[in-house]
Amino acid sequence: MNFWNDPLKVAATWLEGIFTGWGMDAVLAHVLVVFLGVFLLVTILMVLDIFLVWIERKVVARFQDRIGPNRLGPFGLIQPFADIIKLIIKEDTTPDGADKVVYNLAPILSMMSVLILWAVVPLAPVMLGIDLNVGVLFLIAAGAIGTLSIIMAGWSSNNKFAMIGGFRQVAVMVAFEVPMLAMLMIPTIFASSMNMNAIIEAQNIWYFIISPLGALIFLVAAIAELGRAPFDLAEGESELVAGFNIEYSGMKFGMFYAGELLHAFTFGGFWAILFFGGYRFFGLEQVSPFLAILILVIKAMVGYWVIMWVKYTMMRIRIDQMLGFNWKFLTPLSFALVLVTALMNTLLRGADSWLYVTGMFLSNVVVGWIALEIARSVARRERERLEGPTKVVEAQH
Repeated sequence: MNFWNDPLKVAATWLEGIFTGWGMDAVLAHVLVVFLGVFLLVTILMVLDIFLVWIERKVVARFQDRIGPNRLGPFGLIQPFADIIKLIIKEDTTPDGADKVVYNLAPILSMMSVLILWAVVPLAPVMLGIDLNVGVLFLIAAGAIGTLSIIMAGWSSNNKFAMIGGFRQVAVMVAFEVPMLAMLMIPTIFASSMNMNAIIEAQNIWYFIISPLGALIFLVAAIAELGRAPFDLAEGESELVAGFNIEYSGMKFGMFYAGELLHAFTFGGFWAILFFGGYRFFGLEQVSPFLAILILVIKAMVGYWVIMWVKYTMMRIRIDQMLGFNWKFLTPLSFALVLVTALMNTLLRGADSWLYVTGMFLSNVVVGWIALEIARSVARRERERLEGPTKVVEAQH
């Protein structure tokens, strides 16, 4: 058995052999090896999270024509570690009247909700945690825990601004999970499976090419679920001082911040898995599992960069604008796209690949064009209702 072809199985077999050689029961040895594997993955993710802080600061600095971290270490690479030390030594406070159990549990759930998502992430053809046949539904269920942590933080803090931030996140959760769940059905329709690895293996052609509108709607809904600009209403500084996390200090605040960054990177990874082939790239994933992991990380980082691009480019919208955009435009559009995708998939099943891809792509273009025309017409009528019909004034000579 070659370590480079199946490193997880080789390492697990070797460790189990060592533990059983020490007289440990085989079942207990297997459980211990699984625990060590999970611990290793969590450690890698937490180290990655530290460098995501540096990456995001450098990216936003370039967007805003600044330098970013550049003092501690080469290129400012040690700055995140200095921030961690600062958060650790800061005083840990709990406000009077707060529900201490819920208050202290909220930041833990925020981080945990991100880490458990990686249980269904296929890192390589032979490296995946749980080969779950309903991995798509697991993504929605586990992701909702992060939103629950924000609601818990807002309610338990005994602060009206934190409470309003929690209420706003409830509105976001109820609203944007609907189009997100609808868009998760599109890769399911194409792959005829909810299994994440099956969706990757079925992408001989990226689903982004077949359904670009579906990929775009999923990205918008994911940004809203993450609570990042322009949908960061749960922590709108100009209205809520700091939002749901106003009463948190030290590492409790740091866990919310770290969870948000890792969540954004994770959703970049899921965007790559569902619409950009995951770890697949011109057969390079067959060379080595480590190369497959590198491909997935690069694609996830591209998705994360797009999320950052949106955050640091667009202004925050009002709560009524956000909900109106979702319920009046995004949700009907997502349902219509799912229906058209299912219909076209049935009609074009068995056709040549070029005909299938062309038909699916054009159907997305048509649905998107119709949606924009309807939105333009409604916006024109609303503008005329508020401002009156536009009058053409002839120039006086």
